[in-house]
Formats: sequence, C-alpha cells, structure tokens
Amino acid sequence: MSGTHRKAIGVETIGMTMRFGAFTALDDVSIKVPAGSFHALLGENGAGKSTLVKCMMGFYHPTSGEMLVGGREVAITSPRDASALGLGMVYQHFTLVPSLTGAENLVIAREKVPGVIDWRKERGALAAFISRMPFKLPLDVKVAELAAGEKQKLEIVKQLYLGRHFLVLDEPTSVLTPGEAQEVLGLVRAMTKAGDLTVLMISHKFHEVTAFADDITVLRKGRLTGTGKVSEVPHRQMAAMMIGDQPIAALDSRAEPKPDAEIVLKVSALKAPDRTGLKSIDIAGLDVRSGEIVGIAGISGNGQKEFLEVLAGQRARDQGEVMVRGAAYAATRAEARALNVRLIPEEPLKNACAPRMTVAENIAFRTFDIDGNGKPVSWISAGAIRSFSARLVEQFKVKTASLSSPIASLSGGNVQRAVLARELTGEVDLLIVSNPCFGLDFSAVAEIRARIMRARNAGAAVLLISEDLDELLELSDRILVMSDGALVYETPIGEANVQTIGEHMAGHH
Repeated sequence: MSGTHRKAIGVETIGMTMRFGAFTALDDVSIKVPAGSFHALLGENGAGKSTLVKCMMGFYHPTSGEMLVGGREVAITSPRDASALGLGMVYQHFTLVPSLTGAENLVIAREKVPGVIDWRKERGALAAFISRMPFKLPLDVKVAELAAGEKQKLEIVKQLYLGRHFLVLDEPTSVLTPGEAQEVLGLVRAMTKAGDLTVLMISHKFHEVTAFADDITVLRKGRLTGTGKVSEVPHRQMAAMMIGDQPIAALDSRAEPKPDAEIVLKVSALKAPDRTGLKSIDIAGLDVRSGEIVGIAGISGNGQKEFLEVLAGQRARDQGEVMVRGAAYAATRAEARALNVRLIPEEPLKNACAPRMTVAENIAFRTFDIDGNGKPVSWISAGAIRSFSARLVEQFKVKTASLSSPIASLSGGNVQRAVLARELTGEVDLLIVSNPCFGLDFSAVAEIRARIMRARNAGAAVLLISEDLDELLELSDRILVMSDGALVYETPIGEANVQTIGEHMAGHH
C-alpha cells in the first residue's frame, strides 16, 4: 500500500437496470452514496439488493445504467476494474484462508505478490499500516484460531490494505454476536466519520441500521421504493417501504403468562452427546408453562441443535428426563398425539417433510390415519386428505401450483407455511420451534411470528430456539442463553439487556 492516503470516495448509480431473459431483477435504480457516508441498503430476499451490488462491483454487466465514482462516469466491466477504482466488498461468509496467518492472508491478497516474499520488509510495512487502523488485530495467529468478530475485522482490514475506500458490506453481522457486531460496525462507522471510508451495507436488521447508518435506500421487487435520512424515517415506514402497505399480521396484544399456570414441559438433569461425540449437552433444568414463550438464545453450534433433537426423539440421551404435563415423554408419534406436542424444526424441507410427497400428503401427516373423533381408520381416504389440506392451504395462505405438487417445489416461505398449517391446527399444548424464520422474507416472518404468538395466547407452552436475537426479544416472555451445551443465563423479557445476553452468548461470564 503506497504512502499516499486516498480518502473516502462517493459512488452513484443512475438508472441501473438488469434483466435476466424476461425477468427484470433491477428496474431503473438510482442511488447516491456520498463520500464518507454510511449508507444502508434494505429489502426483503429477492428485492434486488445483491443484483445491484453485483452490477456496481463488475460481477454483472447491467442491461442499462451508469456508474459514477468520485463524480466521474466510469465503466466497470469486471471486479478488477472495481478494485482499481478503490471499490471493495466484504461478503457474508469469510473468504480468508484459515490455515494461514492474518499477515500471510493480507500479503497474498495483493494483485502483485513477489515470487519470494521478504517477510522482514513486509512485517515492517504491515505494522506501520495496522498502527493507522482503528482495529488492533493479531496478524501472526492462524485465521482458523480467530473468533468470528476478529475474522470479520480482518476481512475489512484486508480491503483497506488493498487500498479500497468504498466498501460494500453484505450482511456483515450475520455470523457475529451482538457485542462483536456493535464493535465491528462502530469501528467502521468511526472510519466513515473520519472521512477515510464510504460504506454501503446490505442489512435487514433495523436496530443496526438505526444505530450506524446515515441514510437508507430501500428496494422492493427490483425497484427503488424509498430513500431518506435514518434519523427521519421511523421503523414502521422502513417496513412499509420494504413490504408495501399490505398489513402485517399484528402480534396480538399479549396477556401476561399466569405465574401459577401449568408446567407443560419439564426437563431435568438431561445429558446427551453432541454431534462431535467429544462434548455433551447438559441441561440442569428447564420449565415451560402454559401460555408463555421461553426463548433460547445462542450462537450456532452451542448445543441447541442437539437439545432440539433430544426433544424431537432424534437423539438418544445418556440421562435425565423430559416430562410433558407430568408424563414421561420420548417423542413417539402416539405420545405426541396424546399430549398435543407439535414441532417446527429449522430447515423444514429437510427435517419436517417428505420432499417428494405431495403438499396434501405432507400437510396430512398427523391426521391421515384417524377419523374426526381421533379413532384409527380402517382405510386411508385420499379425498379426506385432499379436502383437509385444501382447507389448511387456504387458511395459511400456502402458495402452491397444486395440492399434488411435490412439497419440494414450493418456496422456502411456503414450505414453512405448510408445516405451520400442519403443526398449528387442532389442540396444541406444547410447541417446540427452532429458527422458524431463517432465510424468509419480511412478510412471511411477520405472519409466522404472529401465528406462534397466537398459539401462546391460546394457552400453548412454546419453546423457541433461535439464533435471531431480535426475534427472541420480540416474542419471548423469558430468554435463556445456551452456551457450550448448557443453559448459562436467564432473564425475564422486561429486564432483558441485549449487551448482557450477548456477553453470555459469547461465553464471557
């Protein structure tokens, strides 16, 4: 990196349009990101955010539209052109080489790497470069040994080291704890304020946008639906720009859970092996009462998945007991039916469906072999399956070409709606849910959360395991944190503090 210190650069798109055959992914989008600003790009999945960014960075050649960099019109025909102009991108998933140190990753990222690297000279130059950074990073440690927050900082430092002064951050905090996210975005924000950097961040987390961004641009179905100063656009309006004015199923006003409500799920002294077989999960005690949502927060890989598998009867336990309404529970189909236990696992197509079977069959899994009075039937009626499923498809707004399409042909949101239809119809005393909104768009998320809330208000006990802290804060009555296979912290929602929850998630206690 040369000694001259190039400053932040402004970038503008004018009439950016991108068609793939007959499909218009981006329709005449003009956005302006002034030098030294922190700009947020919002929109549901499929709104055109990544298409816009790929056009800007030279991965796509737009059908029409111009780019201005630093006020001058430029032609960006490849990512190399973007780099030469000082434009860089930090992806959602890490691109560093895990077996190399930070220093090695930085040096090999340069366009021209000498055949023999003079490490003494490089180390001196890197030390001088890092001393100008707001980040303090151990460059001599292998990347594989760094925490997620450190890796994300290194990804950003790599872009700055390569001389980039306009950065696109693609959902940069999806792999970070709340504390790491605050720190990384705070440092980036300080650099934009100092005029060293311009940032365009793709995000769907309103609280991050409010805390760090100056301006927002919102896309919906490939079109620009709004832009403005963050300080002047309330969340409700941001949401309306993202999903249009369709009403979001409101989260019902909640009645407080009754302190003397029946304990529906009781887990005690539970031990089970984790996936690696090297560690075990160890749940000392957990109660969930009728009419409450207990949320379990944690970073992926801390035993939540194994805990859910034990509750779903998919993983053997070494010791301990699971009781539902006072009866021992081993998650057989008969027990689940008798005790009204329902399960919504994550990635429902993999874990809650038979992908090649039809939509109608999948929706009828719980009921196809009983009659209206819950008695076993002597023969299975295809007509009954169809009419039952048709009613639920309509009620839960499942979009499908036909009831006889394989369920694998539906979009993620519609598979999730179909599973919800099956699991939330009829009496529900215990509902166990894991990451129900992962990868879904804004309107599907709002609707699914409202359905879970409705089950709670009707008296179900709900155990909600989620990696999305916003979701837990919105829905739970109590939040517990799972770290390293154990429940390490509990707070009622009224006293919940994001920072404290984040620290326990990261294992700082």
